[in-house]
Amino acid sequence: MKKYFAELVGTMVLILMGCGSAVFAGTGQPFAAVGTLGVAFAFGLSVVSMAYTIGKISGCHINPAITLGMLVANKISGKDAAGYMIAQVIGAIIGSGILFLLAQNIESTTTLTGAN
Repeated sequence: MKKYFAELVGTMVLILMGCGSAVFAGTGQPFAAVGTLGVAFAFGLSVVSMAYTIGKISGCHINPAITLGMLVANKISGKDAAGYMIAQVIGAIIGSGILFLLAQNIESTTTLTGAN
């Protein structure tokens, strides 16, 4: 159960930090200077921080595609892969929900998905 919770938290952090930087980068001041490089760093640093934080607990897949690849390569069992994927989807929903609550009242030149 601990490893599934670790995946849930890891995916939530990835969504909050990575997608959050993309959403807030288009809001103007004080986030205007974030840019493409800042969004890339946000994704990269959130993955690295989660690798150090939850890597020994769950392997830090934090993405169902990674988990599927590990399943195909026979690195994890089908039961663990299903549990990881369910936890990752729940973590993504929680992370995007928090991000929506944070960004719903801001004036933005982007959509709340970070587009444009």
